Amino acid sequence: MQRAKSGQEVTIPLLILFVGIFFGFYFNLGGVPLFDLDEGAFGEATREMVASGNYLTTYLNGELRFDKPILIYWLQALSLTLFGHNEFALRLPSSLAATLWVFLLYRFAGRYFSQQSALMAAFMMSTSLQIGVIAKAAIADSLLNLLIAATMFLLYEQTLKPKRSTLYGIYILIALGALTKGPVAIMIPLVVSFLFLVSTGRFKLWIDMVFDLRGIALFILVAAPWYILEYLDQGQKFIDGFFFKHNLNRFNTSFEGHSGSLLYYIPVLLAGMLPYTTLLVRAFVDIKQNFSDDLMRFLLIWALFVLLFFSFSGTKLPHYVIYGYTPLFILMALVIPQIKSDKTLLLPPLFLFVLLFVLPLLLPFIGPTIKHPFTRLMLEDASSEFGWQWYLFFASLTILTLWLMRTRTLGRNSKLIAIGLATVFAMSSQVFPTYAAIAQAPIKEAALLAKSEGVSVHLWKLNTPSFIFYREMIVSREKPDSGEVVLTRKNHLVELGNTTILYEKHGIILAEVK
Repeated sequence: MQRAKSGQEVTIPLLILFVGIFFGFYFNLGGVPLFDLDEGAFGEATREMVASGNYLTTYLNGELRFDKPILIYWLQALSLTLFGHNEFALRLPSSLAATLWVFLLYRFAGRYFSQQSALMAAFMMSTSLQIGVIAKAAIADSLLNLLIAATMFLLYEQTLKPKRSTLYGIYILIALGALTKGPVAIMIPLVVSFLFLVSTGRFKLWIDMVFDLRGIALFILVAAPWYILEYLDQGQKFIDGFFFKHNLNRFNTSFEGHSGSLLYYIPVLLAGMLPYTTLLVRAFVDIKQNFSDDLMRFLLIWALFVLLFFSFSGTKLPHYVIYGYTPLFILMALVIPQIKSDKTLLLPPLFLFVLLFVLPLLLPFIGPTIKHPFTRLMLEDASSEFGWQWYLFFASLTILTLWLMRTRTLGRNSKLIAIGLATVFAMSSQVFPTYAAIAQAPIKEAALLAKSEGVSVHLWKLNTPSFIFYREMIVSREKPDSGEVVLTRKNHLVELGNTTILYEKHGIILAEVK
């Protein structure tokens, strides 16, 4: 398909893209509590940074936190200062980063493919399930993915027409990535560019790019000051905590119990790309044929390297594979016309909506089969959070999907846009708020109660840093003594002896020990 030329032809797609971005990244952004562990940990570390005025070293509950470098904390701290102590402020940097990420994808795809393919790639990215999650999460990954994508786009342009300005831009972006999440921001561009240029017989170009002395100096100028200052401040604790524990050990071992088989990311990919999973599967059908084209080869090497590398990593988390999602959206947009049937195309979202419709009905049967005692307690009365609106909403989306499967009044792209908006609206207005009401609202409500009563609280056998964020006070993690207040899980209450319950909901207990 040819690229759009008239102003009107460009304006309409951009308007559709803006709508997708709004519902995917901004709608109800501050409407649900922070999710533990990650959002709670980032949020509380940022709160402590602002409260202490220490913008060099991050702390969580008064203890050193070396999980991530400093850049996302600075951005969240700025947002908290501007917009106050709330979820919207903490999540806004991620949403803004995701927005820029989408438009860089749109620009890159529009340069090398049709305007329509660029629109659909960007729209699918803004309304896909897993991108929507990290775009609204107060963590480092949205920013990191923006920087990795920007780096990779410039890398490909550099392989076509080497320019000093482009190369230096690459070094600066990698340096910012290193300030966001560390070595992974260096590894992905380094390895993917190596594999791509070696496969095309241009190894010398890779050597020239990697060993450019001015580029290296730029990288050091941008990235090194914080690392040097942090080492001077914390010494060997920083080396051991950041480089060994949170980087090297994550690949070598299963960190914090986050393990999985070599096939771990297959279901993650299939679910994460909803409602466009059919396109993902179709994009891999012609994988061998696509290697004959340089750009397609670059995109495939990028996606496959990320998938394979993290599949062999000892620590596995769902969002790691997102580093390779950007090229997949382009490949998926290109195969839209190749899907034989709209019914096949829309089968994954239909399955999703039906599953969500029956989910509340299944909970009473699922709960008793769960071995983890707290999860079982949490689900005991979870059905109370699902009202008639839930059933009406997902019944309507199921009917809509069935109609889209059969109707010929809409084109395929229009159907994808409709189902994308329906999915992302469902997640933001129904799924996330309901899950938050079950899993996180009790934590926030207990914290606000403790804050209003002015009591200190022990977090005992419960790791929920969002409680500390909402309480706005560092807490003890020791077993409470008589007369002290504790937040814990209901299944641990018996170990505390005689208590007075101050708050109880979905297995979370705030109590005073007698």
